[in-house]
Amino acid sequence: MDERKKIIFSGIQPSGSLTLGNYIGAIKNWVKLQDDYECLYCVVDLHAITVKQDPKELRQRTLEVLAIYIASGLDPEKNTLFIQSHVPTHCEAAWLLNCFTYMGELSRMTQFKDKSQRYGDSISAGLLNYPVLMAADILLYNADLVPVGKDQKQHIELARDIANRFNNLYSPTFTIPEPYIASTGQKIMDLQNPNKKMSKSEENPNGYILIMDPPEVIRKKINRAVTDSIGEVRYSDDQPGVKNLMNILISLTGVTPEEIEKKYTGKGYAEFKKDVAEAIVAELEPIQNRVREILADKTYLENIYKAGAEKAYHMSIKTLRKMQRKIGFIPPAR
Repeated sequence: MDERKKIIFSGIQPSGSLTLGNYIGAIKNWVKLQDDYECLYCVVDLHAITVKQDPKELRQRTLEVLAIYIASGLDPEKNTLFIQSHVPTHCEAAWLLNCFTYMGELSRMTQFKDKSQRYGDSISAGLLNYPVLMAADILLYNADLVPVGKDQKQHIELARDIANRFNNLYSPTFTIPEPYIASTGQKIMDLQNPNKKMSKSEENPNGYILIMDPPEVIRKKINRAVTDSIGEVRYSDDQPGVKNLMNILISLTGVTPEEIEKKYTGKGYAEFKKDVAEAIVAELEPIQNRVREILADKTYLENIYKAGAEKAYHMSIKTLRKMQRKIGFIPPAR
C-alpha cells in the first residue's frame, strides 16, 4: 500500500502586485513540489485586509494572483487552488485557536512589533491576531510542511506551539507542521537597496520587478539596479547589488556563480545587466501572456476556484468538527 503523500500548505496575499521575489522565492519552487506532495495553495485575501485595501483593486489582484499561480505551472488537477475567504472554516478555526493563544506570544511577533511602531495607536487587532489565522490555515489541513521564507519561520513556530497546546489539553488533533525551506530559489533583494528583501510595498518602484511588468520596464529597472564602483562581476557579500543580480540569473537559468564570474571577467556591468534583464523577460513574458488569457476566461477561473474551495472545505471541516467536539460544543444537526 502506498504511503499517503505529505500535505503542503501555503499562500500569498493579494495586497499588492506580485514581484519577481515572490516568483523565485515561492511560486517557482511550489511548481516543483506538485508531483510529490498533496499541495494546497490559496490566495490569502483574509490576511490582506489587516491593512486597508481598495475593494475593486483587492478583487482584481485576488484573481490575478490565482491566474499567476496557474500560468506559472501550478496544475489545478494536481493542486488544490482556492481563495481563502471562500472557505469559512478558516475564520471559525481562527476564533477557536485565538482562545488557546497568549497575548504575549502575539505581541512578540517581529512583524507585529515593526508594524505597530509604524502605525502607532491606529494598528488593527487583525495585525495582532493574523498569526492565529495563519495557524488555522495550516492546522485545518493537517499540513506536514509549510514553504516559507526565513522571515516567516516565527509564525510557523507559533502554529506549532498552539497545536501542541491543543493536543496536550485534549488529545492528538493536529499534525505538527514543519517549515519547508527550499534548497533552490534564492532570496531576492531590493534592486535599489540590496540589503533589504524585494517587496511589493516598497515606495521606490525601481527597487522591485513585478511579475506583470512589461519587458521594457524590466530592462529599465535592471539597468538602474545598484551595483558598485568595483566593476567586477563577483559572487561576494562585499558586492551585495552584484550578488543579488547573480542570484536572479542563477535562479532563472541554473548557471553557477563560477560560470557567471568566468563569463563576465573584465567586461564590467553593462553586458551582465543586459543578460540578467533578458533572462527575466524570457521567463516572465510567457507567464504574462498566459495570465492575460486566463483572466479573459472568467468561467475557467471561476471553475477552478470553486472546485478548489469545495475540496478545501471538505478537508478542513473534518478538522474543525473534531476541534469543536473536543472543546465541548454540540455538533450542528445535519
